[in-house]
Amino acid sequence: MRIRPVGRHALLLDCDDPAQVEQWRAELWRRREAGELSAAEIVPAAGTVLLDGVPDPESTAARITRWTPGPATTTAAARLVEVPTVYDGDDLPRVAEHWKLTVPQVVRRLADTEFRVAFCGFAPGFAYLTGLPPQYAVPRLPTPRPRVPAGSVALAGPYAGIYPTASPGGWLLVGRTTLTLFDVSADPPATLTPGTRVRLVTG
Repeated sequence: MRIRPVGRHALLLDCDDPAQVEQWRAELWRRREAGELSAAEIVPAAGTVLLDGVPDPESTAARITRWTPGPATTTAAARLVEVPTVYDGDDLPRVAEHWKLTVPQVVRRLADTEFRVAFCGFAPGFAYLTGLPPQYAVPRLPTPRPRVPAGSVALAGPYAGIYPTASPGGWLLVGRTTLTLFDVSADPPATLTPGTRVRLVTG
């Protein structure tokens, strides 16, 4: 892991793999809750963790280099969100062909997987969910759809995700949900936040 300054009051932790990102995200959140770290925002991404609103980046970076994060496993104590999902997506046959499974087997695999929110991005409330084996990564559509309905459950690369609002998108559609994923009046506004456990349950 490497630490780089970003502007006057931010640090970027550049990690070697996604598991290390989750290790550092959890460790930094724990340190902040314990009063050992001052940062306004801790924002994980695919290969980095951004600390924004850091009063003294230089001394903070020096302290972080002395910390050792715990294992990158999601504990049972982490919040679990069950997302009621109707598995009727247009791209289920494409996913089944790629995985060399039947459509019912694809549905069973997705419903039986416990996902974890690795990071958020693309649109407010859009969570990138990890948990599928590496060999189940799927390519995006060659040409994105001009409009993907809100609540669409989809796959792309190693991730699963749910579109919080209607938007263009090239992910493979496997299902849909009526769960609200982003509400500006809620606290926090996003239903799925980094570290949250997620089950795409049939319903």
